[in-house]
Amino acid sequence: QVQLAESGGGSVQAGGSLTLSCAASGMGDSFNSMGWYRAAPGKQRERVAIIRHSGATNYEDSVKGRFTASGDNAKNTWYLRMNSLKPEDTAVYYCKAEVEVVPGRIDVYWGPGTQVTISS
Repeated sequence: QVQLAESGGGSVQAGGSLTLSCAASGMGDSFNSMGWYRAAPGKQRERVAIIRHSGATNYEDSVKGRFTASGDNAKNTWYLRMNSLKPEDTAVYYCKAEVEVVPGRIDVYWGPGTQVTISS
């Protein structure tokens, strides 16, 4: 059973930086992608970054140039480095893994989330 656990959230002032971690267990090397999502109060959950098994990354426009997604397969840990943080980045951040459990079948797993609060 795949389990994800985020860490690294907290409260910082605008302009500051945080690095979120997503530790995965039970996944091995079978993941297709690891996505980072956030849910701000009163807003729908949105994807902010994704890193694919190939290492390719994509970012939501509002975080391009500020956020960087990376991974350490040997440690089964993924990271979201967030720089130049803004108050509008305040949200609960989640990691989501898409795992090919058998050829042709992809299961989705979510972490419980970590709060990020940016003060002006």
